[in-house]
Amino acid sequence: MNLKNFLERQNRVQLKVEGKNLERFIKRLITHKISLLKVIQIDRKTLLITIYEKDYEKLKELKTIYRINIIDTYGVNRFKKKWKKNHVLLLSIFLGLAVLIALSHIIYQVEIVYLDKDVRNFLKRELEKEGIHRYQWKKSYQQLEQIKKKIIKNNQDKIEWMEIETVGTKYVIRVEMRKQASKKKEPNIRHIVAKKDAIVRRVEASQGEIIRKNNDYVKSGDIIISGEIKLNEEVKNKVSAKGKVYGEVWYEVEVEIPYHYYDVKKTGRKNTVYTVEYFNHRFELFNSKPFRQKECQVDKIWEHFVLPIRFQKEEQTEVIKTDKILTKNEAVQQAVELGIDKMQERLTKKEKIIDVKTLKTTQKNSKMVVDMFFTVYEDITAYGEVKEQEENHVENAQE
Repeated sequence: MNLKNFLERQNRVQLKVEGKNLERFIKRLITHKISLLKVIQIDRKTLLITIYEKDYEKLKELKTIYRINIIDTYGVNRFKKKWKKNHVLLLSIFLGLAVLIALSHIIYQVEIVYLDKDVRNFLKRELEKEGIHRYQWKKSYQQLEQIKKKIIKNNQDKIEWMEIETVGTKYVIRVEMRKQASKKKEPNIRHIVAKKDAIVRRVEASQGEIIRKNNDYVKSGDIIISGEIKLNEEVKNKVSAKGKVYGEVWYEVEVEIPYHYYDVKKTGRKNTVYTVEYFNHRFELFNSKPFRQKECQVDKIWEHFVLPIRFQKEEQTEVIKTDKILTKNEAVQQAVELGIDKMQERLTKKEKIIDVKTLKTTQKNSKMVVDMFFTVYEDITAYGEVKEQEENHVENAQE
């Protein structure tokens, strides 16, 4: 069946036929091969019949004394008829929605959240260079991330942290400017000492004398880089020791995980989406990459006063939800992962976890308690001034 035949079969008309001896009229239609799709007898002189629209002209030639009126139409022609009758209203609604959606995708305000006016003016200039200003189309999350990274990279000496967030029809820029460290007067003499008990793994000294080497065990307060420069056990010079010391440090951590584990993590990705709700159906407009899991803040834009139809805007935040009943092994594994995450949060880029061991697992009510032992490569640099008696000893030696 080709498309033309298919459309012809879809186009039907319902007719009201009035007259005497309707049975004879029906037989005449059948004789002339007019398909009767549906026949309903209202009374002795009235019938409702449904036929293909293509047969209507042939039927009119056969009606003779019968009165025939079109009651309803079906198929494409019905749509055309309703469109012809309501096209002005439908076009107005469509154009109105199109204009509303277009206006909602334009930025009308750029708000920089910072007290210092000079900083705000500086950031405004930097943002305008990258196309962030009023009366422009909204940029995607990925574009804003690239712009943010570029501005931070070009101003590493000024900007510590920056965030560009789309809130409705405005950008909100939050920034943390890099604090210029005030130059503190360094002590005349100081040592670099161990911040905590550890095994020394790396010593970097630009000034001072290294007196503890790799694989040496040190306790908190032990001198690693001395501010006293000695020759044959005699102090020849006193300096402020400079450098970094990294060591192997140990921690015991206890982590509790409930067997019914529920967690919601935000990924940082956000999206503004317009939706249409029609009875129990919901449709997202122009959202090519919807979030699988999300939290929504909904603003109602329009709602029909009778029918359950509404048009609204959603500020969506992508989340990762975990809701499950854990087995014992899964609870232990989840606790280990949580412990590692917490330890990673306190470490800098140059620091790292060397090893993790599970010491003990204990079931406590509806929770799994896991004791863990961490071996960590960590910055153990601390400073200690030379004591007064050490200075006096140096002066006596020189005399």
